[in-house]
Amino acid sequence: MNQPASAYFMEDRRDPSETHTLSVLVQNEPGVLARVIGLFSGRGYNIESLTVSETESQKHVSRITIVTTGTPMVIQQIKNQLDRMIPVYRVVDMTLIGGRSIERELAMVKVRGFGEPRVEAMRLADAFRARVIDASTESFVFEITGSSSKINQFVDLMRPLGLVEVSRTGVAAIGRGAEGM
Repeated sequence: MNQPASAYFMEDRRDPSETHTLSVLVQNEPGVLARVIGLFSGRGYNIESLTVSETESQKHVSRITIVTTGTPMVIQQIKNQLDRMIPVYRVVDMTLIGGRSIERELAMVKVRGFGEPRVEAMRLADAFRARVIDASTESFVFEITGSSSKINQFVDLMRPLGLVEVSRTGVAAIGRGAEGM
């Protein structure tokens, strides 16, 4: 008995990947960041954005903000593994608190141009509320802050106008309301 051709192709039933922003409070001591990064690289998880800074110098606490992708099961595994690390105080998935968090990124975008492309770059920068932080007769450097998608759109629009290079900070996130992490 012959099976239809469609029977030979199994439908992909895996959970789709999701992007999550994790905020991790850690002890500010040498090697902590390397251990956190090692957790990701050792298990083959990708980091799309990473920012780190001391947030409470009196308590020697730093905040690591990591943007990563994975299935819901993989994201849960990452959170569980981070929670078990000794220098980690708290892990919060900023994505799950939805409208209760704010995410921003900063980018510096260098554009070279003359004539009409230069004028168009300035118009677009104004529309995106990007500031000129350096200018010469040949180029501009714009500073833009906002969501990663806003920055991606700005960069894509600058590409045909003479984009030279982009430097991005990575995502910073904070919860809304009176409570801290």
